[in-house]
Amino acid sequence: MFLKRITPLRTAGLALLVVAALGAARVANNAPNSGSAANDTYKSVLIENVPHVQQKPDFCGEACTAMMLQRLGQKVDQDYVFDQSGLDPLAARGCFTKELAAALKKIGFRIGDVWYTVPTATAKAGLEAQWKALHTDLLAGHGSIICMRTSNGPGATEHFRLVLGYDAATDQVIYHEPAERDGAYRRMPRATLMDCWPLKYSAKQWTVIRIPLVPGRLRPGRTATTFTAADYAQHLMDLKKKVPGEGFTIIIQHPFVVIGDEPPDMVRRRSLGTVKWAVDKLKKSYFKKDPNEILDIWLFRDKDSYEKHTRSIFNTVPSTPYGYFSHTDRALVMNIATGGGTLVHEIVHPFVASNFPECPSWFNEGLGSLYEQSSERNGRIRGLTNWRLAGLQRAIRQEAVPSFQTLCSTTTRQFYDADPGTNYAQARYLCYYLQEKGLLEKFYHRFHAQHTTDPTGYKTLQEVLGQTDMDAFKKEWEKYVLGLRFP
Repeated sequence: MFLKRITPLRTAGLALLVVAALGAARVANNAPNSGSAANDTYKSVLIENVPHVQQKPDFCGEACTAMMLQRLGQKVDQDYVFDQSGLDPLAARGCFTKELAAALKKIGFRIGDVWYTVPTATAKAGLEAQWKALHTDLLAGHGSIICMRTSNGPGATEHFRLVLGYDAATDQVIYHEPAERDGAYRRMPRATLMDCWPLKYSAKQWTVIRIPLVPGRLRPGRTATTFTAADYAQHLMDLKKKVPGEGFTIIIQHPFVVIGDEPPDMVRRRSLGTVKWAVDKLKKSYFKKDPNEILDIWLFRDKDSYEKHTRSIFNTVPSTPYGYFSHTDRALVMNIATGGGTLVHEIVHPFVASNFPECPSWFNEGLGSLYEQSSERNGRIRGLTNWRLAGLQRAIRQEAVPSFQTLCSTTTRQFYDADPGTNYAQARYLCYYLQEKGLLEKFYHRFHAQHTTDPTGYKTLQEVLGQTDMDAFKKEWEKYVLGLRFP
């Protein structure tokens, strides 16, 4: 069995294709030893050294393109290909032929007409002409993406594969199968290809999709380091399985996805006026990195919707009437009828997790709860007094507020489980005091920088305050808090 091999040669940084007639070779582990009679019409050919990329869900065309791009020296992935297509990730699918063709052209491939019509009256001759054109491209060193049906039976789906060769001795087509992990250099009888290749949308004529990957002036690409349209498309494929029917609006609001069952205009208003506003302001003051994962923000319109959907979607009963953040579900879940304060509070936590994972609970919750009631001042987010004030003032009068050293040294369990009713409020109004004295951002950044030597933040707090006598400061702070008012 003789295969005309196409091997790569790199010169001056450009990927050139060279045709070399080489000796007998096995092409793939599942290559047969013998087959049908030799085919004298089409010569054997193989494009070698094409990496295999297993597709992400519904990204078969993107994966096929990434395979050939990697063979041409481009260090890109299937997400990069999707991102060149312009497809709105809210479609929650991979590229159809139209979007894939747009991506290929933008990348710099010369792909020809893509869609070809084969009249059913002359179907055999028409399909043979398309195969001949594909084979000619293989001889020139160009693989082709084809769209074909997965079978010839009912319920068959359409699927992209990358054709890389032909074995005349067995009359088999050699291709990369993106849907499977070990899908490199698979084989199928050419008769199977000819049977499943035409897309039979019409009784009078069939459609054949053939996309030769002829490199023109390829745009240099690189793998993204932040969330891209492809990431959101993949995320939404899973998310839409959870959304309970109609009545919900989905909005991509970087770095989150917002899902709400209020009227669409209201969901959009909250997405911009609360989520985007809070994210922009928090990043301006504190955070350089987005959360490590795409997170969902569920905005349920009222108490009934909140309780019903937390049970049906997340299989849980909420422990708070306002909302919560679930690490397990990667979701912020809100009863938005109670206002947007809890939402802003919970937005703080995934940013802290990605930017300051060592942050102790007292400061994580203090910063989050500070913005439960917030506004904007001089372009920066500003916490306001809120409902936690009354309880804290009562504890101060009862001399029940612990020292700041005690607050800062609480473990996570102590902060949440052994909270005497003041931990949240004390942490919040310490942050409020620092904010009003122009010291909060300074404290965050200095604490973040030296947390390895000061894991509780207590020494950094003393430095920023310029205080050595923290008992005296506590008295000053308590007097300050007693003078605050809400509302």
